Amino acid sequence: MRSTWILISLILGFTVVSGQEQSRVIMSIAQKLNSYCSKIPREEIYVHTDRNDYVAGEEIWFRAYLIDRKSSELSSGSRIAYFEVLNPESRPVVQKRILLRNGAGPGQAQLPDTLSTGTYIIRAYTNWMKNFLPYNCFMSKVYIYNPFRTKARSVKLTELTFNRGITTTGKQGNVQTEGFSLSVGRTGQNDLDVSINTTRNYRSVSGTTCYMVIQTHGVINVQRPVNLVSDSTSVAVPVAQLLPGINQITIFNSLGRPVAERCIYTPANSHQPFSISAPDIIRKREKIALDMLVTDKRGNDLIPVGLSVSVAPLTENPSADIAEYMIFGTEFGFLPDELSEAGPDNIPAEKLDAFLSGLRSNWIDWNNILSDKLPDIKYGRETENHFLHGRLINKNTQAPDVDKYLFLSIPGKKAYFQYAKTDADGDFFFTLPIDEKIMDLIIQPEDMARNDNIKIESSFSNIYPELHFTRDTSAQKISSGVSKLGINYQVKKIYSSEEAAAKSQPESYIWTNKNFYGKPDIKLMMDDYIKLPVMQEVFFELMPGVFLRKKKAEYEISIADPVENRIYDRPPMLLVDGVIINDASVIANLDPEHVEEIDAIKERYFVGDYLFFGLVNVITRTGDFSNITLPDNAVRLPYRVVDPVKSFNYPVYDTQVSKQSRIPDLRNTLYWNPSVETDAGGKARIEFWTSDFTTDYVINIQGMTSDGKAITFTKTLKLQQ
Repeated sequence: MRSTWILISLILGFTVVSGQEQSRVIMSIAQKLNSYCSKIPREEIYVHTDRNDYVAGEEIWFRAYLIDRKSSELSSGSRIAYFEVLNPESRPVVQKRILLRNGAGPGQAQLPDTLSTGTYIIRAYTNWMKNFLPYNCFMSKVYIYNPFRTKARSVKLTELTFNRGITTTGKQGNVQTEGFSLSVGRTGQNDLDVSINTTRNYRSVSGTTCYMVIQTHGVINVQRPVNLVSDSTSVAVPVAQLLPGINQITIFNSLGRPVAERCIYTPANSHQPFSISAPDIIRKREKIALDMLVTDKRGNDLIPVGLSVSVAPLTENPSADIAEYMIFGTEFGFLPDELSEAGPDNIPAEKLDAFLSGLRSNWIDWNNILSDKLPDIKYGRETENHFLHGRLINKNTQAPDVDKYLFLSIPGKKAYFQYAKTDADGDFFFTLPIDEKIMDLIIQPEDMARNDNIKIESSFSNIYPELHFTRDTSAQKISSGVSKLGINYQVKKIYSSEEAAAKSQPESYIWTNKNFYGKPDIKLMMDDYIKLPVMQEVFFELMPGVFLRKKKAEYEISIADPVENRIYDRPPMLLVDGVIINDASVIANLDPEHVEEIDAIKERYFVGDYLFFGLVNVITRTGDFSNITLPDNAVRLPYRVVDPVKSFNYPVYDTQVSKQSRIPDLRNTLYWNPSVETDAGGKARIEFWTSDFTTDYVINIQGMTSDGKAITFTKTLKLQQ
């Protein structure tokens, strides 16, 4: 009897230990996934354009939506979107930086009028997404027509963006996968049948326990151990437990290593959170009102909601769809045209399952996640500032110069100072405030004698997608609808004098209202004293403890330590209008009549880790560092972090005189509004006027609700002739 109890105790003890071990493995997998998603968050960008067909020389109006892949909600992680139009050779013809506020931002880009007819690619990404290019960026095709350059080239996006899944035969490192296979079937609308097939040899080597984890865009839906009791083990998974989108089913062996994975698609709830009241028939020069309402599936208001609305001529090229894009996004790649045109919810389940078979996420790679292997990160998230990258190269050796300081200044009456230090590759970066005003940047190395060259890196990525030419369509007849767009554009150019002219001189940027060095020890206002003929006399008479002397043919400025009352061993930092100079003769040769103020710091002064042995800043009356020659290895460039966006204008025909005006109105985009906000009741109304263009129009509305539901709506407006 006693031996029986001992046996039972041993069995129960083994069961408890086995259960604890299973729990530990499951928890470890979940923790590593959550940690990875936190350290390597996935940003998605979707771009809604006013239309898909353009004439060379026209403007593209668009709104960029930044979405967090894990939450599916608008993200405030990055504040700058990089927008490009790529030609058929996969080279940029347009580049814009767009300001994002609370996950979205409007944009506008002028197409060069020299572009040839053909298919072009719009792509968009953030600075953070540059770490994962060419995969992690939005791309969409647009058609550009040039009536004077009609030789067209069509391209298609490569399908190499799709990654294949974990192999289920042979070995992966030390992981035994031979004798293991995974299949997924559907049992009606409510359950999945996950079938794990193993051989007796596999179970004897790898154990009879495995773990099933199902995740959707970084969120675990199902996690459970599975006992392999026979050659085929079936696990029923309620579909209700899965988030809408692409679900990744991964099986881990008894050691917690991935051995097989499979992707399936779970459609979203069919509820449309958006409704609109709009006319079916329109007339020329008629006022149109659109009333919109956004609710959740229970009829509750969803606020705030950001929408972008376009009304443009109906053409052969369909508009993009944010709801469809968010299913695949850049995590899995681009749907082939034959699937994209139908939409995932309209594709037979078996056809979509066959396509998804073996598909693998570009983001969630379990082998990297479990090994704590993180990708190399060079570009940070631009949450507060814009990053300006560059490299310091020695002109003599052409090798990167490492562990060297560089200085950034902006000329002005208030001095700003920033320094950077090169890394092992000679790379450096500065941070700039996110603003659309133009900044006058001056960047220079600390040690001018090293003969270094500063190379500023473009903030746009030079990693381009692989595009394939499909055909030369020069002999193909251009559709009548696209030809009419070209005529409209030419007429609009003739009558464009009515439009307001853009500012010829953009406002320059004032970085700060305070000097970086705070209150100086000496603040000399030149107008408070008698005028002296040369700067050497100004220092001698009016700057105690600061000495400007001439030694042989050169000048030097030195400062006496106010504590020890002796000259510092190192020269002070010298500035003119806040710009660092290394040559005291620049200050000595200034005309005192042109100097407004001289500031001096006599003590040692730290900015971050950088130490000054005193400081002298000479501020001229213009404060713009003009008429001063920079060293050859310094860089001065005007720089705008984000591009300004003007308002979309359209005529108003609210009087009989305006309706009878003989000035033609042939707008190719009838209406564009990148930021329609609903009110407290989830409602919004927009109004616009139709034109003289004889065509049907399509309303295209895109957006996101406050809880991450994608909104896509299209409606055709028929023109009554």
